[in-house]
Amino acid sequence: MIMRMLLSLLLAALLLPAVATRAAQFDAEIGLQLYSLRGIATQNPPKALKQAADFGFKHVELAGVYNMAPEKFTALLASHGLKPISGHFPYDRIKNEPEKVVAEAKALGLKYAGCAWISHKPPFTEAAVRDAIAVFNKAGEIAAKQGIRLFYHCHGYEFLKHGDGALMDLLMKETNPKHVSFEMDVLWVTFPGEDPVKWLKKYPGRWELMHLKDLKKGVKTGDPSGKTDVTNDVPLGTGQMDWPAILKAAKESGVKHYFIEDESPAVLEQIPQTLKFLQQVKF
Repeated sequence: MIMRMLLSLLLAALLLPAVATRAAQFDAEIGLQLYSLRGIATQNPPKALKQAADFGFKHVELAGVYNMAPEKFTALLASHGLKPISGHFPYDRIKNEPEKVVAEAKALGLKYAGCAWISHKPPFTEAAVRDAIAVFNKAGEIAAKQGIRLFYHCHGYEFLKHGDGALMDLLMKETNPKHVSFEMDVLWVTFPGEDPVKWLKKYPGRWELMHLKDLKKGVKTGDPSGKTDVTNDVPLGTGQMDWPAILKAAKESGVKHYFIEDESPAVLEQIPQTLKFLQQVKF
């Protein structure tokens, strides 16, 4: 009897590492921001959507509809087995015609509608932030009535210092959490010299979407311009980011949707490498 108990305890001890490893594997649904394939899509949208499907994606984030009616583009997506989750729209449209943006998002079947750049003359200022706060709160309320969540995708310049924090703090604190969410682009948090883990922990529940994007090793950070050469986008796991820490914090913070965005001219070679990394990464 004692020997049997000892064998059982030994077996349990041997299995614990395997169980822990499985539990810590990244297993979220991964989509593709179609801007990654803009070089193909601007010339041949069906070819770009086929490429996305061939990579194995089921979910996508839109960056325009290539002069198609929303219904036609939605049908084209469906023909390739792709479901649109979110979409990016110009800030000026969200500001000046929020009802039309929401109607278009509704026609496309989106859960989220937002933008990735606030119109401004550099440097980004508190006045520009307060304008954006009013725009997002108004548009977010309109979108909510149609079952759509408005979001803003950070782009680096929002991390300029403001008071005891950054302009990004002001934007997140003053937008209505009932109607406005955020999309963290990991590269555009890292490039200005910020820590993605810190921001995920600082505002749990506000980051509902995430762009998975790595920054080439050796590229200097601390630049709040919101601009860097597209060749600085590299496959996940080969750049500067601590992905186990980021993915763990993202899960704990409540990120619901992840999209690979790769703006590099080598995107067709890099996306398979990124997908392989995400299949293997553990935290």
